[in-house]
Amino acid sequence: MTYQHIDNHGKPIALPVNKVVCIGRNYLDHINEMNSTISEAPLLFMKPKAAMCNIANDIAIPTTLGPCHNELEVSVLLKKGLKNASEQEAAEAIWGIGLGLDLTLREVQGALKKDGQPWERAKSFDNSAPLSQFIPIDAFGDLDDLTFTLTINNEVRQSGHTALMLHKIIPLIAHMSTIFTLDAGDVVLTGTPKGVGPLFEGDIVSISLHDYFTLETKVTGE
Repeated sequence: MTYQHIDNHGKPIALPVNKVVCIGRNYLDHINEMNSTISEAPLLFMKPKAAMCNIANDIAIPTTLGPCHNELEVSVLLKKGLKNASEQEAAEAIWGIGLGLDLTLREVQGALKKDGQPWERAKSFDNSAPLSQFIPIDAFGDLDDLTFTLTINNEVRQSGHTALMLHKIIPLIAHMSTIFTLDAGDVVLTGTPKGVGPLFEGDIVSISLHDYFTLETKVTGE
């Protein structure tokens, strides 16, 4: 099924589908659980448009490549291109806010890290960025005061608050635009809190952006 950005009414958003731009190590609790180190500059990586899929249509995970972990993140849909943007320009370029999973093949990632190689094989495979609907930005007040939760089979696995981000949403987007051009239709995944773990076929997954929406889906194999 071809992916299209959708709004909170389930209607297509008139924006192209481009790339996903991600940040790693943006929550201290996740850095600690992974025994990682704090990056002075934002740790950036990308997923291609083939990574994007609608999370409501089930989460399809690879079944032959080792554990596939959940990483729930606040997602940002851009409506304008940005290059060397100010924070005001970055804020004005946001269409809306949602949630997304940065699916990660953890054993594959570990092997890549050990060899000093990039993470794309672990992070950028097809359907590795299941995305929710996007709520128009006008519905939000302070983007540094968003709470989000992921439950697996009715047990809370991840709970995050954007106030705890090391690199906050607006400055992060502005910084990204100084490294590479951001395009209309790009999605920014803003980092995950602690609680990452393996997904299994048949798991029932619920994601919640508190005060805005809760969505339930399930895990399937591919």
